[in-house]
Amino acid sequence: MRRLYFLVPDVETARAIHNKLLLARIGEEHIHVIARAGIPLEDLPEATLAQQSDLIPALERGTAAGGVTGMIAGIVVLAFPPAGFALGGAAILAFGLAGAGFGALMSTMVGIGLPSSRLKKYSDSIDKGELLMMVDIPKDRIVEIDTLVKQHHPDAEIAGTEPHIPAFP
Repeated sequence: MRRLYFLVPDVETARAIHNKLLLARIGEEHIHVIARAGIPLEDLPEATLAQQSDLIPALERGTAAGGVTGMIAGIVVLAFPPAGFALGGAAILAFGLAGAGFGALMSTMVGIGLPSSRLKKYSDSIDKGELLMMVDIPKDRIVEIDTLVKQHHPDAEIAGTEPHIPAFP
């Protein structure tokens, strides 16, 4: 799956594109719209908190950093065992998993409060009143969806593409 970003000028254009995407068998759960505060989206699918915040990148960074830190702590504990404890190699794995879990938890709590770093380049356009449409599609349908969007808004361009979309947001 790829996420395409389209900037559209108004709610009517976004609604027309949304309806065409539905007819092209792009599910409602794969279409997300972000607008400036005060612009009513009515029946358009608004982007979720996970899509509007820095949750996913923070989760990825936190899990990796916590896992590495935990593994290093496991190696240190293995090298200098506490008195009376016989530790094996499983300590490295256990500390690594615990560190990854703790890092994921802490980083998501921070990331959910930050605006998305992936959407930063679109913030000026959104502030001017444009709507950002995010559409998750298979990579072999990129040209087809781009053509469909341009039928309703000839000036619309794919403003960006993410290489892959995680399965859980």
